[in-house]
Amino acid sequence: MTVKRLTYTAARTATLEQCTVQQPGRGQVLVQTLYSGISRGTESLVFNGLVPVCEHHRMRCPHQQGSFTYPVSYGYAAVGEIVATGPESGGYSPGDRVFCLHPHQDLFVADTGFCHPIPDGLALHRAVLAANAETALNAVWDSELPDSGNTCVIGAGVVGLLTAFIIARMTGTRPIVIDINPLKQKVTGHLGLEFMTTADAAEGNLPPPDRVFNTSASQEGLQLALDLAAFEATIVEMSWYGERSVDLKLGGNFHSGRLRIISSQVGHVSATRRNRVSHQQRMQQALAYLKDTRLDALLEPAIDFEDLPTHLPGIFADRADVLCQLVRYRNTT
Repeated sequence: MTVKRLTYTAARTATLEQCTVQQPGRGQVLVQTLYSGISRGTESLVFNGLVPVCEHHRMRCPHQQGSFTYPVSYGYAAVGEIVATGPESGGYSPGDRVFCLHPHQDLFVADTGFCHPIPDGLALHRAVLAANAETALNAVWDSELPDSGNTCVIGAGVVGLLTAFIIARMTGTRPIVIDINPLKQKVTGHLGLEFMTTADAAEGNLPPPDRVFNTSASQEGLQLALDLAAFEATIVEMSWYGERSVDLKLGGNFHSGRLRIISSQVGHVSATRRNRVSHQQRMQQALAYLKDTRLDALLEPAIDFEDLPTHLPGIFADRADVLCQLVRYRNTT
């Protein structure tokens, strides 16, 4: 079968190219795509040709075609309907709706291990946030979040907002989201979260937090986390820096405050739950959080897959108010 997929052919250049897919084999399914989501974090690095050579292996996504030296198809937020199954397809049947870690393509074959059933009550378009929600949930688990205390999240991108949202749902508290852009107050308010600008936070206008999550991908954000944290607080670093070095002041509050910095990365289930929660179970918990209709505020209005290459420069432009771009496919009703 001849299908179309998005391929990055050079830095800041992409096209829809034709390719062929076979019938699904053992442990595989054939999925017709309904929606996909654009990750402004990692996918912008691919678009701009900024993936460091040392990270080429770690940044590969499931079902990726090509390499980061181009051409390459990249993406991991596809939602679709199964139209055919191969032998031993893990209980999936035609008509099942799934989230899949797969690049942008209108029809694709995927290994069932990378597919996750969409639970009842979750709108299909919102399910494109699943990978980001899984990252956020894993970080909250990594933090060993206490039942009470102050919490803040630095960086009001999709992952940061989902992290704060999940914390609020878990604890019934209102975490403070800190961002350099004051316009982010609108979306945080919509999600029932508190907001503070970076400048206001730096002036000491919030209670010292016991848990700080840095999702800003900046050394300034991590330094702010160290400066704000309460005595013996935990800072959860969720950012990916690639080859960039980070210059921090490790005197002052970090040393005397007995602070702890931990890394959270989604490739492994948090050590706090690894012996009793599988990757599939973690994803199902993340998907359940996405049933809340307020999270539509994280999605930019849908654009058509056929028009995606022309929209990419604008999607990846340095505009701090853009969140997750929703992509709609022709077969979507």
